[in-house]
Amino acid sequence: MTEHAKQILVDAFGRVRELVTDLTDGLTDEIATYRPDPGANTIAWLIWHLSRIQDDHVADLAQVQQVWPEWRERFGLPFGEWATGYGQGPTEVAAVRVSGDLLGRYHQAVHDLTLRYLDGITAEELDRIVDTRWDPPVTAAVRLVSVIGDTMQHLGQAAYVRGLAERRESAWQQPGAADR
Repeated sequence: MTEHAKQILVDAFGRVRELVTDLTDGLTDEIATYRPDPGANTIAWLIWHLSRIQDDHVADLAQVQQVWPEWRERFGLPFGEWATGYGQGPTEVAAVRVSGDLLGRYHQAVHDLTLRYLDGITAEELDRIVDTRWDPPVTAAVRLVSVIGDTMQHLGQAAYVRGLAERRESAWQQPGAADR
């Protein structure tokens, strides 16, 4: 059973990786920072946040250092050094102005960390209680499913925003668009 669970988790995180790649390949700075309204999340913030959460949670499960310290300076964000985006508002969202390439490479490092953890996963590890603040207490398996669910939700949001941004861009490039 553990081998099947491992295969499912590897597949799910692989799908996350593929979607991040789809969103970051060819991502322009203008589209990465597009906001449909002033309070909306940008693609750049969403991908940074989902990567930070995956990094934070998987490193905690694996009881290893996050990969973020290797990337923090490259991002140059005006946040605390361990910020994940949780609880951030419109001002912080606007501060995430980084390239799609950087976002994609950071997520690749997070994905590699995730695969290293999953490679050694056992039934006992999946059943290990990792958070007793909930009822029932959270196991490693539940935490992994939670990370997958959250990242997929944020990837859907990012894809939607990218679609809005690209349609907006193409509308402005159509003949007569300025007359509308």
